[in-house]
Amino acid sequence: LQKELLKYKQEARNLQGIKDALQQRLIQQDASVLQLKQELLRVSMDKEELHNQNVDLQRKVEERNRLLAEYKKELCQKDRHLQQHQSKLDEMLRQLSEASYQQVDLERELEHKEALLAHCMKREAEE
Repeated sequence: LQKELLKYKQEARNLQGIKDALQQRLIQQDASVLQLKQELLRVSMDKEELHNQNVDLQRKVEERNRLLAEYKKELCQKDRHLQQHQSKLDEMLRQLSEASYQQVDLERELEHKEALLAHCMKREAEE
């Protein structure tokens, strides 16, 4: 019985050692699980922050695209106005050029008539 008692005590000590080792492993695993949960929470928060930043950036891009469209529209209107003014300017330059040619023609005609008048008056004076 004494031997059997020692045997069972030895077995109980072995089982207690195994139990302690398993409890230590369980504590380590619980710590690892807790660490993983904290990391998961941190990653989830980072993911949420990135999502919010992405939404904010998309909103800014849409706002800039809207402004760009408005600027393009204004630029097109200004281009049309510029083209209208350019065509008016071209027409005025054409008219001015035409008027210059007419003025030169009229000045020549006036010089010719003055010369004829002077010639006629000279002839009349001689007669």
